[in-house]
Amino acid sequence: MRFGIFFELQLPRPWKPGDEQNLVHNALDQVVLADRIGIDYMWAVEHHFLEEYSHCSSPEVFLAAAAARTQRIRIGHGIRQVIANYNHPARTAEGIAMLDLVSGGRVEFGIGEGATRLELQGFNIPAKQKRAMSLEAAEQIANMMVMSPYPGFKGASFSMPCRDVLPKPVQQPHPPMWMACTNRDTIRVAASHGLGALAFSFVDPEEAKTWSRIYYDTIRSEQCVPLGHSVNANIAMVSPFSIHPDRAEAVRRGQENFEFFTYAISALVTQDAVPGRSRLWEDYQLKRGDRGSKQLAAASNETADLFLNSPGIGTPEDFEKHVGQFEEAGVDQLVLLQQAGRNPHHEICESLALLGKTVLPRARARAALRVERKAAELAPYIAAAMARKKKMKPLTDVEIPVVQASVASVSMTEKRG
Repeated sequence: MRFGIFFELQLPRPWKPGDEQNLVHNALDQVVLADRIGIDYMWAVEHHFLEEYSHCSSPEVFLAAAAARTQRIRIGHGIRQVIANYNHPARTAEGIAMLDLVSGGRVEFGIGEGATRLELQGFNIPAKQKRAMSLEAAEQIANMMVMSPYPGFKGASFSMPCRDVLPKPVQQPHPPMWMACTNRDTIRVAASHGLGALAFSFVDPEEAKTWSRIYYDTIRSEQCVPLGHSVNANIAMVSPFSIHPDRAEAVRRGQENFEFFTYAISALVTQDAVPGRSRLWEDYQLKRGDRGSKQLAAASNETADLFLNSPGIGTPEDFEKHVGQFEEAGVDQLVLLQQAGRNPHHEICESLALLGKTVLPRARARAALRVERKAAELAPYIAAAMARKKKMKPLTDVEIPVVQASVASVSMTEKRG
């Protein structure tokens, strides 16, 4: 199992001066710690206008700062909003390549489309067309990172003329590409395009096994036709995370905040919103009631096999069992939701440090063997998938259009006269 950490940059109300700055700098310190203890990936979302739930609207800046502070951890857009209304595809290609240069070739490029009315309507994106718009843009972003010059494109969601999109990334042909997934259908879509699956839903090991089977069956099938210029055959799943030697303390630290995460994303989709006047944390506290005391009582029972807190929240032994179940289900990476709700920075760091001393070394040793076996087993299927890809035709030198100068040239003879 590989491991990642995940940032929405949540900030429940009420807000005090300096809260956003502290949130961002604490998150960067968490990335530095994750890099030091051997976590493999860090992921940052891109969301817009989602008060309290996510203050990570400019992840490219956050990720560049993280890259500058770290040495080995992979730097992941989890995800970049690739529809042209959010970010023009050429700007995304330029930004991904520059981040790859800054990080020394450590970028992971997840694509997404947005789900809430606050975002989609804010950028005038038709909800029924967002999937097609996202895939169209993502394919051209990959072409822009590979081709010199990029021949230009006229599509349904954006158009641009022939240009040489610079810089080019360190990783060849381009950084690994992923797609945000929330159900079995999107898992299949990701695999059919040769994209890694970033599964942003909390599922049990049995459902994870089903998702993994669907994903890898599709990767092996003729349905897999790469959207990019490589196949990234990996499935990552997000998990709650809070560990402590005392299970009840792990629950006290993590459960309420994790439940806020799930409550908030549901509320943003299903409830009306008043911009600038969100009440997510306040409403959540009213609806949660006394559930927390029941969870603590159950977690304190050391003989209980089942308790009310979420898998991924408990002792290191609880968490190691949790990891093993997802390994058996065929999941390649467990992405830890360590920053949610109002959990304090020092408690997040304590959980991460404990993970580094207990679960992480053994899991990473097993992962190295698994990665090698999987690469050998999938190699012929990936080669077949790449053979099915229809690549954009490059322009010959005579086909490259001349871009006319803004000001007509003046000959030297005319200047003398």
